[in-house]
Amino acid sequence: MNCIAIIPAGGKGLRSGLTTPKQYLKVNGKEIIVYTLQAFQKNKLINKIIVAAEQDYFSLLIKLVKKYKLTKVELIVEGGKTRQHSVFNAVLSSDANDNDLLVVHDAARALLPENVLTNSILSAKRIGNALVCIKAKDTLIKGKKNVDEYLNRDEVYYVQTPQIFKYKDLYKALIKAEKENFVGTDESMLVKRIGKKVNIVEGSVFNFKITTKEDVELFKKLKD
Repeated sequence: MNCIAIIPAGGKGLRSGLTTPKQYLKVNGKEIIVYTLQAFQKNKLINKIIVAAEQDYFSLLIKLVKKYKLTKVELIVEGGKTRQHSVFNAVLSSDANDNDLLVVHDAARALLPENVLTNSILSAKRIGNALVCIKAKDTLIKGKKNVDEYLNRDEVYYVQTPQIFKYKDLYKALIKAEKENFVGTDESMLVKRIGKKVNIVEGSVFNFKITTKEDVELFKKLKD
């Protein structure tokens, strides 16, 4: 059973308000995506890495792979209109067997702790898949301008990545979504739609997604 990391990096980062997609911003002289890729490069359970990116950034990614000796990066494929399409392109290019594990992780989650990655892979090997999440700790409300109701946080989680599925399951889920013109927010939603139970495993508050300018500043402070 191989473990293939898929890193969708095609986002333009519009919510960050920055001219450069956040995954290519430099922090301490190193692009954010490099921090992400290095987490997978050094993990012994990962066999290879596929990056899905905009063609405009292919040459930069090739330079970074060489510069930082990211030897597990075997493929850089073109990203799609959405994250889902980018993941699909990578899955189709993966040359994976049915029971190989595909480890999908956001390029902009650059502080993935090694123990979270390792534990999630081991869990997926044992029980078939793994969805990394953290339990909600704050009081949760539902409403617009006013509070409509309070939600039970005991059964609420914040979904992170990696999200790990067998190739046969993720491929089937992506095909179904494509046929039905359905676009989900993440891979777990697609896999749930084919009737699979999705298993929750523990994540980390450090494994946040760099989305806004404030997230970029927080990442910089944590790396100082």
